[in-house]
Amino acid sequence: MKIDKKEISESLTKELINLIRFDTSYPPGDTTEIANYIYKILNECGYSVNIHEKEKGLANVVATMGEGSPSLVLNTHLDTVGPGDIKNWKHNPFEATFDGKMLYGLGAANCKGSGVVQLWVARKIAKKGGPVKGQVTFTFVTDEESLGSNGTAFLREKKAISPDMLLIGAPTNNSIIIEERGVLWVEIVTTGKSAHAGEPHFGDNAINRMIRICDHLDKEMSRKLENRTYRSMRSTINLGKIEGGINTNVVPSFCRIEIDRRLLPEEDNDKAFLEIQNVIKNSGEPEGSYSIKKLRGTNGFSGKEDSVLVKSISKSYKEIVGSPIEFTNAIGVSDGRYFSYDDIEIVNFGPGIGSAGHSVNESVEISKLVESALVLNSALENILGIKGNHTN
Repeated sequence: MKIDKKEISESLTKELINLIRFDTSYPPGDTTEIANYIYKILNECGYSVNIHEKEKGLANVVATMGEGSPSLVLNTHLDTVGPGDIKNWKHNPFEATFDGKMLYGLGAANCKGSGVVQLWVARKIAKKGGPVKGQVTFTFVTDEESLGSNGTAFLREKKAISPDMLLIGAPTNNSIIIEERGVLWVEIVTTGKSAHAGEPHFGDNAINRMIRICDHLDKEMSRKLENRTYRSMRSTINLGKIEGGINTNVVPSFCRIEIDRRLLPEEDNDKAFLEIQNVIKNSGEPEGSYSIKKLRGTNGFSGKEDSVLVKSISKSYKEIVGSPIEFTNAIGVSDGRYFSYDDIEIVNFGPGIGSAGHSVNESVEISKLVESALVLNSALENILGIKGNHTN
């Protein structure tokens, strides 16, 4: 059967324009309207569809067809980062613009492009009658951009999804990612005593204390992490946020920072937090003058190139594109990290270039959407079988 790529391209372009019109930027990352839109599409296709909310406005769509094993879950997020200063965009970020090759708009690459690919595949599967074996579940989630607990983490927690295989529609430019670093966010607060800036010796400067702690932390952690590598990945630490003081002419009694720590797949986020605690404990600052809090943390994961999902995607890619698929590493983290303890297959695969997301004039190449849709559809048919493929 001949594949009409032009028809697929037009369909994906039209649908992506529709999804970009929904403002799902974080904050607040409200996905109510777009979730209802997707619910209607999948419900009409014959899926068993539910919307799950942990907090009002943060809606997740879960659509399932089939039953039993294997349980294959596809995942993509509907929320986006904010557009920033709209004056820096060539076009309205919520009114997608297509130049014949690239489609521009907020979320085009991260990750509404994967959203339309997965919707297209969902329609194809339903049209053919669904899986012969096992079940397929499509999840369109919220709260990914804030690394929050209201999206995929919530669905796992309430057992709305229990996959054997998980495919994350991340912007990998249609390469495969099977290894990902973990992430740990830590808050450090220092306290002191306020006084007039003209008589600082009567106070205890909390910002100065924080500077000393940060200097010590940077020195010690740089030494500890210097040789922590895994293939092309590195263990890293970054001071990402700082606030303190109430006025320039007052000795500050308070200072707060947030640290981002990226972990190799074999590192544990609880042990990494304990390591930071111990380093700060040896900074020389008196007990009670600082506090350390773990904001959130998840482990990384490392998959196998010969897993069922990887082999199926690789085979389909070679057949459709004509060349072997590439394996690459992630800079950031995906919602796959919530399943790092579950001993399941986790694969990141989707259209769009990671660096194009979170940037002004975000874009995705439409031909990559088509390529992704065809590969994904073929891979799912290989794993689950599709009823319509066995009736002739």
